[in-house]
Amino acid sequence: MQIEFLGAAQTVTGSQHLIHVNGKQILLDCGLYQGRRQDSYIKNRNFAFKPQEIDAVILSHAHIDHSGNLPNLVKSGYKGPIYTTNASAHLANIMLMDSGHLQELDAEYVNKKRQRRGEPPVEPIYTMEDAAHVAQYFAPMDYDEVFTPVEGVTARLIEAGHILGSAAVELNIVEGDKRQRLWFSGDIGRRNLPLLRDPVLPQRVDTMIMECTYGDKVHRDPELAYIELGDVVGRTIERGGKVIVPAFAVGRTQEIVYSLNRMFSEGKLTRVPVYVDSPLAVNASDVFRAHPECFDAETLAFMSQNGHKNALTFANLTYIRSVEESKALNERSEPMIIISASGMAEAGRVLHHLKNNIENPRNTVLIVSWQAPYTLGRRLADREPEVRIFGETYQRRAEVATIGGLSAHAGQALLTEYALSTRETVKNIYLVHGEAIAAGALIGKLAENGLRNVEYPVTGQRVDF
Repeated sequence: MQIEFLGAAQTVTGSQHLIHVNGKQILLDCGLYQGRRQDSYIKNRNFAFKPQEIDAVILSHAHIDHSGNLPNLVKSGYKGPIYTTNASAHLANIMLMDSGHLQELDAEYVNKKRQRRGEPPVEPIYTMEDAAHVAQYFAPMDYDEVFTPVEGVTARLIEAGHILGSAAVELNIVEGDKRQRLWFSGDIGRRNLPLLRDPVLPQRVDTMIMECTYGDKVHRDPELAYIELGDVVGRTIERGGKVIVPAFAVGRTQEIVYSLNRMFSEGKLTRVPVYVDSPLAVNASDVFRAHPECFDAETLAFMSQNGHKNALTFANLTYIRSVEESKALNERSEPMIIISASGMAEAGRVLHHLKNNIENPRNTVLIVSWQAPYTLGRRLADREPEVRIFGETYQRRAEVATIGGLSAHAGQALLTEYALSTRETVKNIYLVHGEAIAAGALIGKLAENGLRNVEYPVTGQRVDF
């Protein structure tokens, strides 16, 4: 039995781990590597294995850094099942289609430059049509349902609490007279997040592949973020302004919508119009509404009270689909909340809302996630007095508010608890999906608690288990 670490090794992107067992190959995740354009293109086009020789794929969740290269895998010859939860199969389908569209746009942008230099065009890593072909291979599973991906291996998908449908993967392996339990954490969520159930801790594991994204960070209580959200929105409404929220289309948008629903229902906020203005976010919200089996007990209780049929629907909420409806919002001046993509304000409809509202001091730009350096979102979070949008300079007169504590990844405390929950049996833990500083901090924390058999593998490394 062997593990090959082929992605998200000493980085936080491109999750791919290949399991060799009983002469078969199981691929855990098939994510896109996201980095410098040329590096990403080469890495994503070329697999470190032959796709047609893979016997089964198990997908932990729908985020593109975990699912995003499935269209290329299928395009390159893979014809087997892709096991995942029902919600992940539903969500991944729309996200892969969106990714295919972005791949086409990216290739078009690059080819304009290449044409001017007299260079031949490049093809997109995959297209929307390629992405559409993936759906036929999804093999949706219920949480905790036992299935057999290859001979000698039984598997279960177990709640990870990260995004809708996210799961850890438990593999019970029999090879000859040897029996082992391998656990792949996928991305580990947090306790007490809006909407979703808490992650389930591993038990009686022999070998674990575990994420460590925030192995060096201690997260704030999500309830504090809820209180801050209400404060920011409330004071903006009182002064007659708009709240513009650049938010990731999947996960963060739905969390914000549900939190606002609770506040309006409890009378904590004056009811003003709320708009979700992002095609992907609208489609993702449809998927969320279709899978209440993934919601936590608090959300289900909220839905059962006072006639709430859905956590993501309320009277003053509108999901915007057309460009015309989106443009019309900028012709209105009354208080409202606009939630729009992209989350780092680098593309999408949110740029138009920022352009039209950033110079009005009554308005607020609400930053609800980490912003990468050099993005417009980071410049706003840093309260720069001037920003450029669509090549034009704008004076930032709107308030900028930032809310931490909404990360969907476990922080150091829960990661430590996660690993220690299986210390009586675990022989080896391999940390993935994290930078060196985060991994080093978590390794140190686990060592303080007596767990020393923890490694941080490099890309391409193979280990026997």
